[in-house]
Amino acid sequence: MAKPSSSKRPSIGSGKRPSKGPATRQGEHRGAPARFGARKPAARPMPAAAPAMDPWAEEQEAPAKVASVRITPRKGSAKAGTGSTMARNTGPWKPAPKPKSGPRPAKAPVKAGPAVSASGLKAKGKAPAGDRLQKILAAAGVASRRACEAIILEGRVQVNGVTVTELGTRADPRRDEITLDFQPIAKEDLVYILLNKPKGYVTTVKDNEGRPTVMALIHGVSARVYPVGRLDFNSEGLLLLTNDGAMAQRLMAPEFHVAKVYLAKVHRMPEGKTLDEFREGFRLDGRRLKPCGIEVAEKGENPWLMVTLIEGKNQQIRRMFAAVGHPVSKLRRIQFGPLDDPALKPGEWKFLNPQELAALKAL
Repeated sequence: MAKPSSSKRPSIGSGKRPSKGPATRQGEHRGAPARFGARKPAARPMPAAAPAMDPWAEEQEAPAKVASVRITPRKGSAKAGTGSTMARNTGPWKPAPKPKSGPRPAKAPVKAGPAVSASGLKAKGKAPAGDRLQKILAAAGVASRRACEAIILEGRVQVNGVTVTELGTRADPRRDEITLDFQPIAKEDLVYILLNKPKGYVTTVKDNEGRPTVMALIHGVSARVYPVGRLDFNSEGLLLLTNDGAMAQRLMAPEFHVAKVYLAKVHRMPEGKTLDEFREGFRLDGRRLKPCGIEVAEKGENPWLMVTLIEGKNQQIRRMFAAVGHPVSKLRRIQFGPLDDPALKPGEWKFLNPQELAALKAL
């Protein structure tokens, strides 16, 4: 009986293409092309999934990933197992070598710009201390401010022994030595005045509309004082005037919360819940104001209320009460920080005594 025909595997040198079949068995030619006899690489374990990133966590530097990367040769490139120059990156990561340290190049010299403060360098993000030099000279009685500017440009003014020719230069007459033609100028003494401002005066040094200012009430004062803060044209009460710029700036700074006490006569008595809104922080024009003190000073159909503010917005008390239907008819400031003087009549003023000045500086 004839045996059934079986497909014989042709030899490699027979010239016939082998049919697709299983991988090359043991004993076959090791130098065969990769598509005939190369073993498939063992399956590598999949890396563990990275933990989910918290979108609210702080941004951290990601650790360097060291992975084994297999580069597959393209068709026509060096065959597997024949000494290919394409290597796998399987070793640990190493930083690039740092260049050898050597002498650093010298920095270019920095050119000095115009002086902005004679008392020292301008602090970063802060305005230079002191006043403009031409203002100090004018206050000392040298000449008008415009004439003092010409004197500075001529190089006749010295600050701490250094000639100054920049109009933007600032100095502090209490700390700096200012000379004109190398002769000391007269230093202006610091002056502190408490004025009881009457109605009908503007709280400015000069008014463009020609209205009377509070400066018209101060007579016999040679120092150039100016008001600290404002009182409305129709308001009255205590007002501080001084030539101490540092003191004025500290008293008006919001972070110091200098208390100011007023008496306000309002139309009809507001409800208790309205006064509580003022005490807790009233919302005015979309902005919440700081809490203020409210007390009834004198009862009546149109009562007097004592209002204590720690911030001074423009016409704040009048706008607050007008917003709740109780307009203010009279407004008087009776205390500014630690300063009060019931005996001081409207239009009168006085110099602060040592006790009052000490209390003011203690704020």
